[in-house]
Amino acid sequence: MKPQLAPARWYRIIPIVFVTYSLAYLDRANFGFAVAGGMADDLNITKGTSSLLGSLFFLGYFFFQIPGAQYAAHKSAKKLIFISLISWGALATATGMVSNVPLLIAIRFMLGVVESAVMPAMLILLSQWFTKKERSRANTFLILGNPVTVLWMSVVSGYLIESMGWRWMFIIQGLPGIIWAFVWWKMIDERPAEANWLTEQEKEDVEEELRKEQLGIKPVKNYAEAFRSPTVILLCLQYLLWSVGVYGFVMWLPSIIKAAPNMDIVTTGWLSAVPYVLAIAGMLAASYFSDKTLNRKIFIWPFLLAAAVAFLGAYWLGNSNFWASFVLLIIAGGALYAPYGPFFAVLTEILPKNVAGGAIGAINSLGALGSFVGSYLVGYLNGSTGGFEASYILMAVALLLATLLIIVVVKAPEKPVVEEVVA
Repeated sequence: MKPQLAPARWYRIIPIVFVTYSLAYLDRANFGFAVAGGMADDLNITKGTSSLLGSLFFLGYFFFQIPGAQYAAHKSAKKLIFISLISWGALATATGMVSNVPLLIAIRFMLGVVESAVMPAMLILLSQWFTKKERSRANTFLILGNPVTVLWMSVVSGYLIESMGWRWMFIIQGLPGIIWAFVWWKMIDERPAEANWLTEQEKEDVEEELRKEQLGIKPVKNYAEAFRSPTVILLCLQYLLWSVGVYGFVMWLPSIIKAAPNMDIVTTGWLSAVPYVLAIAGMLAASYFSDKTLNRKIFIWPFLLAAAVAFLGAYWLGNSNFWASFVLLIIAGGALYAPYGPFFAVLTEILPKNVAGGAIGAINSLGALGSFVGSYLVGYLNGSTGGFEASYILMAVALLLATLLIIVVVKAPEKPVVEEVVA
């Protein structure tokens, strides 16, 4: 039996990456709780402005993805994430000190800017540490920071707002990012060759395995050629549509729950956490079997289809039965997150290494644009219609289209050819 390739990578790299992305995710998810917990009243934020504020983060996120991804791929993902950690921690803390809407608008936009390169930089970093057969699980442990954060943040934010107010919630949840930046700098190495906690043989084995993976992928001349590729274009569109569903759900779930009869902010926090329990289980299962089979496709599109059907069911139920609708929202939340590991593993497997950073940045950038559209339109539709049915239809349609694009773009792995041995 072949020994596991440098097992220390999993204990050293993955926990640090997980915590880092968890901290980054805090300030994009806790805004929905602040709005539901009194921020809108204190700052006289209208429903239309609230939708804009919720989505502005993703506008800043959209514009600076590609430059950040290129820097991470060709210079240093470690340095980029260190600077981002300090910047977003400071801006998140400052959110708790704002006294007017224009300043809040500027902070929300800048938060998106400083976080924009984190996701592609993390994916590039992991692709320099983990092989094709490991990558879905490695990516999943990164992206698990997303639902795990929303799970505990939903509960903690409810209590913080209840006991200390929304301002202290932002301050308390922003400071750890600044402190953690120095842990990140000390603990993370850019590549295996730089890690003094691996043996020379382990360094050589990992680097050799990663070199072999790129042998079958033909490099392209430049980024312009990569961005004209039908595969990259369709993946950009697919991720945009998927993100409409994800962030329409994440940003406004607390408001959907809070609108139920006799619902307080603490109970809203507990109930908002439930979908992310299913999301964590789904992500772990999908990534495990995706790496076992290397059939990424079958662990992406069925989940997106299930989320679309769940939103259609919630639309059909309307306001007639909150608890039945809530069960469907739990299913939708779990299904939205489950395919992330296989999806991002696909990207690093089908894109040439010389343009992977920019291409992933482009795909993630369009995802950010989808997040902006989803969070804005869902908030706008909720406010203008006085209900959530129109939002459910929007998210369901977007996810159905995302499902179709995955089926078209991502190919199933070829079956190995078994040669007959003639005696």
